[in-house]
Amino acid sequence: MLIPSRAMSRRRVLRTAGGMAIALPFFEAMGPTLGQQVLARDNDVESTPKRFVAICASLGFHGGHLFPQTAGNDYEATPYLEPLIHHRDKFSLFSGLSHPEQNGNNGHASELTWLTAARRPGLAGFRNTVSLDQLIASRIGLQTRFPYLALTTGGQSLSWTSSGVEIPAQHSPSKLFTAMFVDGKPHEVQQDLDRLRRGRSVLDTVGSRARALKQELGSRDQRKLDEYLSSIRDLESRLQQSEGWVKRPKPNVDAEPVEDIHDKSLAIERQQLMYRIIALALQTDSTRTITFQLAGLNSVPQIEGVQSDWHGLSHHGKDPDKIAELKRIELAEWKAFAEFLDQLQSIEEGTRSLLDQTSVLFGSNLGNASAHDWRNLPILLAGGGYRHGSYVAHDESNNTPLCNLYVQLAQRMGVETDAFGSSTAVGIRGLDESPAT
Repeated sequence: MLIPSRAMSRRRVLRTAGGMAIALPFFEAMGPTLGQQVLARDNDVESTPKRFVAICASLGFHGGHLFPQTAGNDYEATPYLEPLIHHRDKFSLFSGLSHPEQNGNNGHASELTWLTAARRPGLAGFRNTVSLDQLIASRIGLQTRFPYLALTTGGQSLSWTSSGVEIPAQHSPSKLFTAMFVDGKPHEVQQDLDRLRRGRSVLDTVGSRARALKQELGSRDQRKLDEYLSSIRDLESRLQQSEGWVKRPKPNVDAEPVEDIHDKSLAIERQQLMYRIIALALQTDSTRTITFQLAGLNSVPQIEGVQSDWHGLSHHGKDPDKIAELKRIELAEWKAFAEFLDQLQSIEEGTRSLLDQTSVLFGSNLGNASAHDWRNLPILLAGGGYRHGSYVAHDESNNTPLCNLYVQLAQRMGVETDAFGSSTAVGIRGLDESPAT
């Protein structure tokens, strides 16, 4: 094997004869010294397919206003559960769940790993892993126009590739609406096709150059290059699928195009607007896998009775006045979520509702935001056809791996796996493995 005697340029690329190029990932050899579908609709696809939505509130929820005093089916509704209690038989609430070793520089880093469970986020050498939604999308993504949607109200993404690379999240409901439901003019469609075909041309022509480059790399860099090229091959299949969808008319929806809410202080209104678009995306089967990050604010949200910045209130230090003010914000979030469940429940698919066909994971990466504690996470699962109706309290002193639930959800979506992340079992206590009939 040829070992380079000097550092490889960080600007090195794989270039085609025509001048098109693909940038390379960072290799150790780039350090100071060496060592330093087209599937429109398949006959096998269910007429009422299963969907998955994961929603994470980055500043957590105050446990005293969420978790009931007693577990089981006869729990008394708490302030945060009250807005959705009419869906009592459509959701289950869990406590005592977490990912292990989320002790990064601060608890907020656990947001990076809410759907991956990678250990020690935020610390030196951290590398993320594939997120649950992307595992699911790799199995079913080619069945819809959009293999997945990664969304946010203004923060970072919850979605990560198999190589641990963050997938940028869309924060503009208007752009999302246009992408899903507004057909382009003929010349715009052709431009999209040309861009896709150019992308495929690059992938088709860098193969031999990549193999030559591999001979210059050390073993660790070779593995990294293999992972990188594997992700490109995956992109190629998605490009081929996208070309087929570009030619197909988009769904007609009985809804007017939306306008973005640019005022970040209208945090709840921004959540509500994105929830509406998510419901449309699911209803039209534009995608079956969605992540949605609910970003907090380092400023004051426009909510009646709130005069302090949101992030500061989340670090309340048990101050009762701050907790009371924080309750106004978080209760508004839960009301917005309840409205989302109302939307899904109101949409009929055959003999069932869209909610029955959609597993909706709602919670946070923080169990106690005030202490940056990533244990005992607030986790609610709605819909999906499961037998619901209970508050299930797992042992808070020895948290159950949240990934046990993730394996169960992945299997429900058709992924053949018995493990994910830090899982130790398939499924968790309190959620029937067999969906309700």
